[in-house]
Amino acid sequence: MKSRAKALAAAKIATDKKAVDVLVLDLKGLSVIADFFIICSGESTTQVRAIAEAIEENFSKKSIRPVGIEGLNYSHWVLMDYGDIIIHVFEEETRAYYQLEKLWLDAPRIHVEEKGHN
Repeated sequence: MKSRAKALAAAKIATDKKAVDVLVLDLKGLSVIADFFIICSGESTTQVRAIAEAIEENFSKKSIRPVGIEGLNYSHWVLMDYGDIIIHVFEEETRAYYQLEKLWLDAPRIHVEEKGHN
């Protein structure tokens, strides 16, 4: 699966789990870290964990394995490294504190429509 398709798949899984403010950043040509960042929020640590676990489970079924996953124990900020894409699942307060998307202001953004929202 190509990077963009993988990033959009992760974003869709997050929205299916009712993640809020789902954002895909296209970092190609801007970073050697990854091609895409997916940033989303959950309203509680329970929801953050559910979002991260749903992404991991879905990707695992497609034989897409993470390089590493950090933060699942506390679930305020879960970082999922899949090599070409990196997924950040934040609790809303933690995301507001770190403002990670501000580090990549030059990156093209793909806003993902949330389920149940217009």
